[in-house]
Amino acid sequence: MMTLKRSFWVWLHRWAGLVMASFLIIVGITGSLLAFYPELEQLINPQFYPKQTLAHKLDVATLAELTEQRIASHGQVDVIALEGNQGATLAGVSTRLDKTGQPGELGFDQIILDPYTGEELVRRQFGAISEGMTNFMSFIYQLHYALALGSFGMWVLGICALIWTLDCFVGFYLTLPQRRRQSTSMASVHSSWWQRWQPAWKIRWRSSPYKLNFDLHRASGLWLWLILLTFAWSSVYMNMWDTVYTWTTRAVLEFKAPWTELEKREIPLAAPKINWREAQSIAEKLMAEQADQHDFAVERVVALALNRMNGVYVYTVRSSKEIQDKQGRTSIYFDANSGELKLALLPSGQYSGNTVTTWLKALHMANVFGLPYRIFVCVLGLVIVLLSVTGIIIWMKKRQARFSVSSRQQESSY
Repeated sequence: MMTLKRSFWVWLHRWAGLVMASFLIIVGITGSLLAFYPELEQLINPQFYPKQTLAHKLDVATLAELTEQRIASHGQVDVIALEGNQGATLAGVSTRLDKTGQPGELGFDQIILDPYTGEELVRRQFGAISEGMTNFMSFIYQLHYALALGSFGMWVLGICALIWTLDCFVGFYLTLPQRRRQSTSMASVHSSWWQRWQPAWKIRWRSSPYKLNFDLHRASGLWLWLILLTFAWSSVYMNMWDTVYTWTTRAVLEFKAPWTELEKREIPLAAPKINWREAQSIAEKLMAEQADQHDFAVERVVALALNRMNGVYVYTVRSSKEIQDKQGRTSIYFDANSGELKLALLPSGQYSGNTVTTWLKALHMANVFGLPYRIFVCVLGLVIVLLSVTGIIIWMKKRQARFSVSSRQQESSY
């Protein structure tokens, strides 16, 4: 960075910020809400969380079988999540292809279930705000993740996250004091450099509105630089997991994921030879073997899914290898026709890149360090909005000043 003039980096930081500003304001506000996603979802949709009526919950195979019976004519079950949708039990479903090979009309992609009886509680299209307040928080999630614009919005925010990551380094560089031209002793240079950097960390509360706005932008970004960089890079993972994030991570760390290790089918698997009941039995056996091999304890089942594009069942549990506060990321992948184990992934202690990724996701999702960190993430979302707004104000003031100077120069030329 030192080889280019500081003015170039100021220009780059300014325009990168302007490009990102509106997007960061959206993700900042929605992110603040999502820090308390479970509580808000339970407040808005208490019907998703029935009271315990029996001693034990039904297993995933039974819930899958009951759900398939209800939608057999036009739909199929893709996943049973015992801790999906912020703790609710749900079935993720998709449209079954008709005789012509075309998908039919289903009208929903989730069925909320009573985990004790298997009773159907709610059908909904996740994120469809047209269905009312039932989908308010899921719409906020879609807005945060992809601007509620599907894959297009996901890529837009992914590019924004990549710019944000790079701009974090530019912004940090711009807080550093400029080099002095005069020659002084090394001790004096070292001392004065730190002294000249100190103002960047401070906010002049009693100064002019412009100086206060500038200090809020610079000092807030500097104090929170490391966590802002963490959120920027974890956003790249969230939206560009199988491209930029994977390429970068695998260049420096050992990282394995379904999209790197499993082959995609040309046609999604519609009817696997292994049914849900058999899949559950195989999954329990394979997971027990992995627990013995990698020395971890299985605490509870989280989900059983059928990944039709890869032709595998995915069995996820919460284990003693977890980092996050809730849910689980200990997973095995096995062939949906033969039962052969294809891949086993642990959230920590297996591959360095996977451990780092688990931490990135847990930090981003406020799923670690309990309530204090969730409050911090909620506030951080508002700080991101503050950084965006103050950055826009700085640009407007600079632009206004340049326009005034240009106008005076034109007047003096007459």
